[in-house]
Amino acid sequence: MNSDVPSAAMMVPVVKVARFMETLQGDVLDDVFVDEGLVIVENFAPHIFSGPTARRDWQQGFGVHARGLSELVHSFGPAQDFSWTGDLAYFSLPTRWGGKVDGRDFAEEGGWAFVLGGESGIWRIKSYVWAVTCFELSSPDV
Repeated sequence: MNSDVPSAAMMVPVVKVARFMETLQGDVLDDVFVDEGLVIVENFAPHIFSGPTARRDWQQGFGVHARGLSELVHSFGPAQDFSWTGDLAYFSLPTRWGGKVDGRDFAEEGGWAFVLGGESGIWRIKSYVWAVTCFELSSPDV
């Protein structure tokens, strides 16, 4: 049965990716991404992660990107533009990140667009794209 918002089961892999980004604990990524055909577009090089090593390459790339980050915390706004047909679902998710970068407070707002695939009775991320819409960094201490 379709609804206007992603189900709790559909949100599980999304929340796990955010938890990984906050903690860098790779074990939270088990069963998060599809086994084949994963595509991730990010704001850190090489920006497009695809193919059989997409998850590994993205995980390593985020580890490099996250150097200097601490106290990272996310919050989600209400899902937008949700649609679900068969074993595919799409939605965009307003997201706010906050924490410290090199000891300075920062806030980043953006949108995550997700395509999920139903596999083995669970939802997994088939693709996501991250887009920053606002970034604020506190002034350095003088």
